[in-house]
Amino acid sequence: MINRAIIGACTIGAAVLAAGASAQSAPAGEAAPTAETAPQTAQGDVAITIYNNNLALVQDVRQLAIAQGRSRVEFPDVSAQIRPQTLSFAAAGTTIIEQNFDYDLLTPSKLMEKAIGQTVTLLRTNPATGVETRERAKVLSVAGGTVLQIGDRIEVLRDDGLPVRVIFDRVPPNLRARPTLSVNVDSSRPGTRPVSLRYLTGGLGWNADYVALYNEAAGTIDMQGWVTLTNNTGTTFHNADTVLVAGDPNGGGGRGSFGDRGMTRAGTQAASRERLGDFYLYPISARTTIANAQTKQVSFLDVQAVPAKKIYSKEIYFQQNDEQPANVESRIAFSTSRDQGLGDALPAGTVRFYQRDREGTPQFIGEKGIGHTPMGSDLSLVTGDAFDITVKAEVEKRETITAAEWEKSARWRVVKNGQVVEEGTLERPKTFYRTTMRYTLTNAKREGVEVQLIQTGLGNNWWSDDFRIPSEDIQGEQLNADRRRYIVPVPAEGERVIRVTYETRY
Repeated sequence: MINRAIIGACTIGAAVLAAGASAQSAPAGEAAPTAETAPQTAQGDVAITIYNNNLALVQDVRQLAIAQGRSRVEFPDVSAQIRPQTLSFAAAGTTIIEQNFDYDLLTPSKLMEKAIGQTVTLLRTNPATGVETRERAKVLSVAGGTVLQIGDRIEVLRDDGLPVRVIFDRVPPNLRARPTLSVNVDSSRPGTRPVSLRYLTGGLGWNADYVALYNEAAGTIDMQGWVTLTNNTGTTFHNADTVLVAGDPNGGGGRGSFGDRGMTRAGTQAASRERLGDFYLYPISARTTIANAQTKQVSFLDVQAVPAKKIYSKEIYFQQNDEQPANVESRIAFSTSRDQGLGDALPAGTVRFYQRDREGTPQFIGEKGIGHTPMGSDLSLVTGDAFDITVKAEVEKRETITAAEWEKSARWRVVKNGQVVEEGTLERPKTFYRTTMRYTLTNAKREGVEVQLIQTGLGNNWWSDDFRIPSEDIQGEQLNADRRRYIVPVPAEGERVIRVTYETRY
């Protein structure tokens, strides 16, 4: 008896790709499959450990009957992105001889591809009369389209709106309905026993998403943390015991540098979560089914009234000359500490901030990505540019000064670690520079604000790090050899101009 596979399509050109739904539909008069009548999975007791870098460890224990001596055992419902070289197989009294992974899945396009050189049946329906006609056709090619030989003529399946179905005589033996792993084993005894599979796979990943409700009047945020879990393995994992690992084990890949992730001070507090080596574990409390092509979210953090404050900030490069004012950054600063913060280590992810409007409705005000953040860290996350607050940096004056004038400001010399770190016989440069920077800050709000102004570019080169500041309208704080910070009060609906003079060798 011939096993026939039928593919239907509404249009000829889409006959291969669009017909998958009809191949799965129930015959006339029969109910469509439901969750209760659908075939059960071949998986057993499944445990999954999922890492951040699109990598997962799957451990599957199945009860299987194994014959004595050499036999072939198949494991359907494994990940289509399995790394076969990572497979570990264990069964009592059994050794593995060979393994094969069949991942050429049964799809309409694969059916047509495997039919090259074979004969299929075309079933055409006249849209006016409903009369069906059948023709036998030989598949010549599927490169860029399906080319058929029908009798003495060559025909291309086209997208001309006429209903066509392609009927295959059989399913090719090397196509699988589900990803299947097969192993050849040698068993010392017959009988049913637990068989343990363990392998690494791509296609499973997770990241953290945070929802933060900022209360500006109270100076707090309410933070919820969500695990966003994705499955693109081609396989559904049923009732799995799932653990998430925050960290990037070296697997030949990784996500690379995060760049600016807003952490101004790294924490030194140990979180109470379980560790695996140098990584934190985030177990999902109950077993869960991770369906293929699904995104699932699970809550792991819910903290109320964490102290937070808004910071306006702008970085200015040395000798920056703006043609027009630039909006400052709006940041929200908070801590992950045990006492005055979130009290947890934060996996890498995206923090999305909301704030209530006059009617009490939360509105989105910005988002920022963070890297893996230890507990006790200070974060200052950019939410966007402040509409009403600007800074315009200008070089108000730049002139050369003599060596004698340079020496007059020697009291401002930067000394590293309390001692001279460089000596030599070369003469000092004969040309020195005095630069006056003017910063104009404006504020269109009804209340005064403070702007964090950071002057960068002071540590220009190793030979020119000896800079001095003879005068500054506001006392600055030297953050490091390159950066100096000024906290500038700007009045409500007003303007503030400050000047700083630098003497440098560049």
